[in-house]
Amino acid sequence: MDYFATVATLIVIQAIAACGLNVIVGYAGQISLGHAAFFGIGAYASAMLTTKAGLTFWQALPAALLITMLLGFLLGLPSLRVREDFLAITTIGINFIVEAVFIYTPFFGGALGIGGIPRVVVMGGRLGNNQFLALCLVFLVLSLALCRQFARAWAGLACFAVREDETAASSMGISPVRAKLSAFVLGTGMAGLAGTLYAHYARFISAGDFGFPVSISIMSMVVLGGMGTLFGPLLGAMIIGILPEIFRPLIDYRMFIYSVLLLLMIRFQPGGLLGDSSLVVGLLKSLKKLVKPKNIANPREIGGDGDV
Repeated sequence: MDYFATVATLIVIQAIAACGLNVIVGYAGQISLGHAAFFGIGAYASAMLTTKAGLTFWQALPAALLITMLLGFLLGLPSLRVREDFLAITTIGINFIVEAVFIYTPFFGGALGIGGIPRVVVMGGRLGNNQFLALCLVFLVLSLALCRQFARAWAGLACFAVREDETAASSMGISPVRAKLSAFVLGTGMAGLAGTLYAHYARFISAGDFGFPVSISIMSMVVLGGMGTLFGPLLGAMIIGILPEIFRPLIDYRMFIYSVLLLLMIRFQPGGLLGDSSLVVGLLKSLKKLVKPKNIANPREIGGDGDV
């Protein structure tokens, strides 16, 4: 039972991080291959605040989110000046820089990482595996609700407009800089939330937990599930999280598998499994048409007097 709770908890945490990346990539159309950096910033911020400053999880959580979002804003500014391939390279560089800071700075534990991170306490009791899973599910629901609200708000609509045509959006009075930064801040904040939960679940973190391969894994979840969809990142996280457990002998080849999976999705299903043009959505629409009852004509319209 603990094994399934552990796997499920990690999947939920990764799903929260994937939802944040989906805001940046799917909503605003910005390529980001360094999302694990903000995942790690949230984890390290909460770990430092709880182990060295003596704060509890609930006290460190808002501070860690604020730190992550602030750094997301500052690191997002240089990304506004580049596009497409150069943007991807810039975000990769951010990931390597943040990882190097964690490794080579003794203040952050260096290569040894940070241990002794306290457990989450609710009403005086430490949460077990199942209780922590329930807490992560609550945060996942809140994250999905926030993404849904953002997509319906003016900021989200502005991001969609910039994603489709930045020049046309600018001509209509939409600020691409403001739209991109709003998506970047929200997306990195959700990554910080996921990192905070991961730190207090693992109770030991090191820089290697937030390297570039983790960014590729999160991106794979978004692409597989469907960029710009609400539940796509959740579906992608479930698939990417379960597959290594099923094919554990191939765990050393996971990066190769992720790369092949990305290439296949881009080639045959660019919209992801839940995209508008995907096979899954097409199949669901076909089933809905079969199940939907046909409209029965009014007898008065047929016979005129009610007789059929």
